[in-house]
Amino acid sequence: MTEGDTFLPNRSNGRTETQFTDCNGKTSFGMSILNLSNAIIGSGILGLAYAMANTGIIFFVILLILIAVLSAYSIHLLLESAGVVGIRAYEQLGYHAFGQPGKILAACIIILHNIGAMSSYLFIVKIELPHIIQGYLGYTSGFSLSCMVFFLISVSPLSIRLHTVYMYQSTLIMTEMSNMTNKNMTNKSISPLCLIRSSTRSLSQSTAFTIPIMAFAFVCHPEVLPIYTELKNPSKKRMQTVANISILVMSVMYLLTAIFGYLTFYGNVESELLEMYSKKDILILCVRLAVLIAVTLTVPVVLFPIRRAILQLLFPDKPFHWVRHISIAVCLLFLVNLLVIFVAKIRDIFGFIGATSAPSLIFILPGIFYICIVPKDKEPLKSRPKIQAILFVTLGFILMIMSITFIIIEWVTGKKISGGH
Repeated sequence: MTEGDTFLPNRSNGRTETQFTDCNGKTSFGMSILNLSNAIIGSGILGLAYAMANTGIIFFVILLILIAVLSAYSIHLLLESAGVVGIRAYEQLGYHAFGQPGKILAACIIILHNIGAMSSYLFIVKIELPHIIQGYLGYTSGFSLSCMVFFLISVSPLSIRLHTVYMYQSTLIMTEMSNMTNKNMTNKSISPLCLIRSSTRSLSQSTAFTIPIMAFAFVCHPEVLPIYTELKNPSKKRMQTVANISILVMSVMYLLTAIFGYLTFYGNVESELLEMYSKKDILILCVRLAVLIAVTLTVPVVLFPIRRAILQLLFPDKPFHWVRHISIAVCLLFLVNLLVIFVAKIRDIFGFIGATSAPSLIFILPGIFYICIVPKDKEPLKSRPKIQAILFVTLGFILMIMSITFIIIEWVTGKKISGGH
């Protein structure tokens, strides 16, 4: 998929066929599952043990199942909408639903979410790289190291390539984290309090960041349609099966990672799980290095859809130019790196993005697209599918407003407490 793809329906025998016209799917069913799984899993996995520490195991499992099921239903709405208009880009659904304002809105939300994802990856670099360098060389300047990584990513060929690629570094994060938790979780016994909620967490902490972190961890929806078009013998049923399997597998991985991380540190879990582990153990340093390489190489991949959306918004009719192409990448990396340097905790990134763009991409926009795009003669507004979509959108707005409110309260009260000390 390139940054200049068009989105036009195919005409045959005097009628319009809704299909994906500029790509012949060659990706197998199994590889499509791997691609979507990689789109789901990301830095959000590092905050799940923290979320479990806020809720306890039982409530976490309930929330995990609910968000997973709702994410699968959201993909169903996207596939139904795409089947009507025959396109393969999330923001183009916005165009068909509301015209140019809808396309701009969807593109802006995608940009916001991907900037949040890229920020979380670079935050991991900021935290972990000093530990790695300190472990081997005794050098600990996080600022200069972050600038160095920014420069290396900026000049990386991956940051300026024209085509998107699917990479699998994110799966490495989960594997290596499981190894660390298994190594550290020895002679641990499970307290009944762990099943309900850690008593060291305030109620506001439990409600403020838990749902946003979990929502952030399940966002993959902008990548669903591109993966759909690359699927061999594509059909809505076949792609929905891909989505269901991917979400199920990632849910199991999320649950295992959260449980092991939580039972290793209990109520002392930080929002960036890797930060809790030994800074001197050689094996842990090797794991940190593997995770660091994974997230660093993922940054250019996340950069691609941001730059593509910006080009479509600001320069829709301009021919490709290398200067503009590279300048956008460098400016984005500079601004995100600057943001990461001044953010105190990764939970603030997870919380803000999980409370704003995540509900929009999972709940609000897919439901609105379905309501507006699916013809009324096929599904009347009072039909059960449309009513379900309306309720789905309403739930998204409720979660967004509730999460933003609790996060603001947590930020304000947290600053007052720290100021009092």
